[in-house]
Amino acid sequence: MTVFSLRRAVLGLACASAVLLAACGSSTTESALTPTRIIAFGDAFSVVTPGASYTVNDTASGVITTWLGQFASSYGITATPVASGGYVYAQGNARISNTTDAAGSTTTKTVTQQIDAFLASGVVLGDNDIVTINAGISDLVVEMNAVTAGTETSDTMLANATQYGKDLGAQVRRLVAAGGKHVVVVGPYNMGVSPWAASLNQSGLLQSATGKLNDAMLVSIVDLGANVLYLDAAYYFNLVSGTDHANYGVANVTGLACSSVDSGAGIGTGTGQVNSSRCTPSTINPVITANSAGVTYDQYLFADNLYFTPIAQRLFGLYAYSRVHLRW
Repeated sequence: MTVFSLRRAVLGLACASAVLLAACGSSTTESALTPTRIIAFGDAFSVVTPGASYTVNDTASGVITTWLGQFASSYGITATPVASGGYVYAQGNARISNTTDAAGSTTTKTVTQQIDAFLASGVVLGDNDIVTINAGISDLVVEMNAVTAGTETSDTMLANATQYGKDLGAQVRRLVAAGGKHVVVVGPYNMGVSPWAASLNQSGLLQSATGKLNDAMLVSIVDLGANVLYLDAAYYFNLVSGTDHANYGVANVTGLACSSVDSGAGIGTGTGQVNSSRCTPSTINPVITANSAGVTYDQYLFADNLYFTPIAQRLFGLYAYSRVHLRW
């Protein structure tokens, strides 16, 4: 069974259950959820640290630059990192459970440790909380690096990706068991469409690994549809990066908007590479010319080799809001 046929089978199983009907697009909720808090766990994709998010950090313009910020704003609230008194625990390069992150650091909290910290804080999940969890990108970066270095086979990478999916599913189950009634799960986007995959000539392997991870995660949480909504980032960014990308307002889906080179390990793809957490409007790729509105970076899909520009972030945030709003 192919990656995509398995995903359809899993979602079909979910839709066959009356309990999971809402997860498949139909809502039986009489009144829409009005969340009071966004509690988020994850990797670089969910970081909302002002000036250090993994995108173009355009703090002066006041534009929303992250998908989680856009998602929260759609509800009239703010997604704020823990360091600033909020509930966004996500950290760049964080892995699901392995304590050595994508850049080789052992000080980054894993998604598992982030959830540990939240549960230990004594904060109780309420009926009006939305919990988001994303993970897997950093784990696949580590696996791909091992294959490239010749220390791991492609088959081992795919087997490990399946285990990562199960591990992510286990963390989703912890959140539901802790009282999470509105848990939004975002698996990794299809990393086969990333500039990094193209530079390594490994688009096929990274696409397969992404699918293995997401499918294993879906199987592991298929019975949690009463409390869990899956957002298919792989499907969504396949659309945005595809032949119709201009319909999303994106002109370039292969280049990098940023030129903020990091001499260190950065995002885990190697030293001397662009790291979008250091990217600002003053470090935009000089080959980009401004559009009619005077904006440069929003013409590109990718800020660095892995992570997205503000336009792509906002698009996904609006997509997330539409899905969650319809469900709950």
